[in-house]
Amino acid sequence: MQQASVHPHGLSRRRVAMVLPLLGSVLWHTGAAAAGGRLQPCRATRPLMGTQVDIVAEGPDGPLLRHAVDRAYAEMQRLEALMSRYQPQSVVSRIHLAAGVTPVAVPPEVMAVLQSAQRVSALSRGAFDVTVGAFKSWNFGPDSNKLVPGAAELARQRPLVDARGLVLDARAGTAFLVRQGMALDLGGIAKLPILEAGMKVLHSEGVENALINGGGDVLTHGLWQGRPWRVGLRDPRAPERLLGVVPVAGTGVVASSGDYERFFFHAGQRQHHVLNPRTGRPSSGVHGVSLVARDVAAVNGLGAALMVQGPQAGRALAQRVPGLAVLVAGQDGSVWQSTAMAALLEPVAS
Repeated sequence: MQQASVHPHGLSRRRVAMVLPLLGSVLWHTGAAAAGGRLQPCRATRPLMGTQVDIVAEGPDGPLLRHAVDRAYAEMQRLEALMSRYQPQSVVSRIHLAAGVTPVAVPPEVMAVLQSAQRVSALSRGAFDVTVGAFKSWNFGPDSNKLVPGAAELARQRPLVDARGLVLDARAGTAFLVRQGMALDLGGIAKLPILEAGMKVLHSEGVENALINGGGDVLTHGLWQGRPWRVGLRDPRAPERLLGVVPVAGTGVVASSGDYERFFFHAGQRQHHVLNPRTGRPSSGVHGVSLVARDVAAVNGLGAALMVQGPQAGRALAQRVPGLAVLVAGQDGSVWQSTAMAALLEPVAS
């Protein structure tokens, strides 16, 4: 392995994230639109899934609103504990330990995410693959020193990356990795369903207006102070800037992936966390992808897949799904957006 150090911009971005959480940000209205003061706002931020998860909600009863927010966080924490590869008691960790030996019973929430992963893998022809967890030499955590795997090391791990080696038995409720050493990384497919579960808790508690932002993936329900939510899309080429603002009324999802979320520099090159399953190296050609849709199922996992497939894949996706809003920022400095995204994206007020 070759050692590298974290680029200072990777650290400064965390300070920016307090105001503009990763790819998405929320621009707030103020004034009398809050139903004459009858609706009370509630804002909360907690660490979850390796990032900051923000909840913003409003309702007529402050204590009940705060209780609903606490319950939403509790549900998201419960699901993270099931699906995190970093928690030794998680279901995912148990699947790793049993790889090549025996199937593992998984709860319905985990089965649904694994089934979604298989669908996206098939749709993307392997560009998205949760078995990239076998590339265990990479470390994109907050440590100050990073290691870049050598070619020989990646060559040993590459045969363990194969989506076909994840066998699901929905009737029995089991998951099985067919070879010892195989491992899952659900980072590109589990976050949105976990955020969605939090939103469902808020709705079940009677919260009609809420937004959840998990590291740039934003879910909305209802309105904010009687108006659409305004979600900013970061410019992947310069993450401190916004490309524009997307107004979202009612139920909506703004999902983003980028090579600046978790990264470090080595030998002058950015090493980021979205790995190409075929090479074991960080994807190239795309800085970032943003997708806007009405529901999680329409976009889940596609951002990471498009990062690997390249800029042309975004255009092809928009042609197959005309109503899907797609924005792709290339590493060559280009920014392409679908017709649906162009109709949504508004300039940032100066």
